[in-house]
Amino acid sequence: MKLGHTGGDSRQTSAASVLAYIGLGANLGDMAETLRQAVRALAALPGTRLVAVSPAYRSAPIEAGGPDYLNAVVALETGLSAQGLLQALQEIEQAHGRERPYVNAPRTLDLDLLLFGQHTIASATLTVPHPRLTQRAFVLRPLLDIDSGLCAPSLGPLAPYLPALAEQEIEGLSLSLSGR
Repeated sequence: MKLGHTGGDSRQTSAASVLAYIGLGANLGDMAETLRQAVRALAALPGTRLVAVSPAYRSAPIEAGGPDYLNAVVALETGLSAQGLLQALQEIEQAHGRERPYVNAPRTLDLDLLLFGQHTIASATLTVPHPRLTQRAFVLRPLLDIDSGLCAPSLGPLAPYLPALAEQEIEGLSLSLSGR
C-alpha cells in the first residue's frame, strides 16, 4: 500500500506515526461495497498507510433494531493526531450518507476509533480506548484477527475478554474488503 499524501488539509499531523485501529460497520445499502470504499478512503488519508484489514463478519444489531451489520477492523499507521483522525472518520461517514437521527440508528457507515497507539484519551468528543471495545464481539473478534496478542492501555491483553462475549453471535464471511 502507498503512503497517503500530505498538505492542504485541516487535519493535524504529528511527527511520529501511531498504529491506530478503526472499527467499520454498516447495515444499510450495499454494505460490502461501502466498507470497501471506506477502506480505500482510510488508506488515502494524509500521512497514513493501511497496515491490515480483518476478515468481514456479519452480526445482529445490539441494543437496536434493523438489519444485520457487516463489520471489520483496519489497522492504520498514521501521522494524524487522534482528533484529526476522528475528523477524517466523520468526513468519510458523511460522504457515505451517515445520518444520526437517534442513538443506535441503522447506518450506511460507522467508523469508530478503537485504539490510537498506547494513548488513553478522554475528551468531550473522543474516548480511546473505545468505551465498548471489550463488550462487542463484532469489534473484538476482527481486532484480534489482526493481532491476537493485542494489548490496550488500561485494559491489558484483549483476548481474555472474548469468551465472555460468546452469546453475541457473529458469522465470519469469506468476503474481501481490501480488494478493488
